[in-house]
Amino acid sequence: MKKLLYLLNILILTFGILQARVAHRIVLDGSINPVATDYIIEAIENAEDAEAEILIIELDTPGGLMESMRLIMKAIQASEVPVLVYVAPTGARAGSAGVFITYSAHITAMAPATNIGSAHPVFGGGIPGSTPDSTTMDDMMEKVINDAVARIRAIAEIRGRNADWAEKAIRESANITETEALKLNVIDYIAPTLDSLLTTINGKEIKLDNGTVKILNTKDVSVTLFEMNWRQKLLDIISDPNISYILLMLALFGFIFELYNPGGIIPGVIAGISLILWLFSVQTLPVNYAGILLILLAIILFLLEIKIPSFGMLTIGGVISLIMGSIMLFEGAEVYLRVSWQTILVVVITSVAFFVFAVGLTIKAHKRKPTTGKEGMVGETGLVYKPLNPEGTVKIHGEFWKAVSEQPLKKGQKVKVVKYDGVNLILHVKPE
Repeated sequence: MKKLLYLLNILILTFGILQARVAHRIVLDGSINPVATDYIIEAIENAEDAEAEILIIELDTPGGLMESMRLIMKAIQASEVPVLVYVAPTGARAGSAGVFITYSAHITAMAPATNIGSAHPVFGGGIPGSTPDSTTMDDMMEKVINDAVARIRAIAEIRGRNADWAEKAIRESANITETEALKLNVIDYIAPTLDSLLTTINGKEIKLDNGTVKILNTKDVSVTLFEMNWRQKLLDIISDPNISYILLMLALFGFIFELYNPGGIIPGVIAGISLILWLFSVQTLPVNYAGILLILLAIILFLLEIKIPSFGMLTIGGVISLIMGSIMLFEGAEVYLRVSWQTILVVVITSVAFFVFAVGLTIKAHKRKPTTGKEGMVGETGLVYKPLNPEGTVKIHGEFWKAVSEQPLKKGQKVKVVKYDGVNLILHVKPE
């Protein structure tokens, strides 16, 4: 009986151990920004809490912000769970900041037909009040490049990877395929699928940065996918430069509508929400303040066209300013961090169409005959209520007015207003 209980305990313990073997997986498909940083750090914490065998970061990125990249590298190096960066699926890339993240991982792999490289730093937009000359810019860039080289060489030495190629990727924007990466000791494996990769690395010894040595047991491990939560997904969406640009325009137009129609409420609410979301998005993007000023100038020119018709000159100036500001909004950044031409054209055309429509309404309003005040009374018709000889009373639009006429008029006779005496509040009328 005792032997039976002993065997049963062994089976239960073994089953529990097998059940505990899990791997966590996240998918990072997009730019490296504060949202991606939060996503990866949270994933590392979850993997540590669950005592996962490994954390898999399936990576496909054109690059991103250096500060976000630095925080991700720091989190991976401090991780108590081995981190595997897998550049996948087929056609994926680990560009720019993706190179640093890949190098910082304990294990690196790439799927067929993928590439890695082009890690040369790129400056963002302009800074208010600063106009550095070319020499200053060159010095700043050299410092940034040297810092990036030192960082990636340090992590390459820790992970036992090719530090010389990493430096080349930064200084010369070198880019290689997965086959070349394996030959040059940039990555550890090429794997067509995640399952095959987990089978390949089974039994591999991993030394964590805290000194702990772990033997991977990843064969037939249960893989759990962790997606971004709703907050991260929302913030990731508004971090897109096109969405950020649209939010800025919604905020500007919303405030304009609210100022022109006080009490409208809805435009003001939309503008307020859009402005707050935009302020968050620009924290994740290299915004150029000159671009913002040009967009504001365009709006001012459009508004002036409504007030002071200039036969289209102000509108043309506004269109040019809006296009230039939209292009420069994230100028200096990599292509994936710029506003697309399609988005710019849609916004410009919509803006121009609206202001042209508003100008048209203004011109019509100026030409329209007044319907209120003293000017509005001239030309109106009514009936004589008390005979005019020459003074009397007339009834116009249900109102009784003192009136005078150059000729006598009888009660009930139709009259037409020819003049309004605003001082004495007397209408001058004649027979219709």
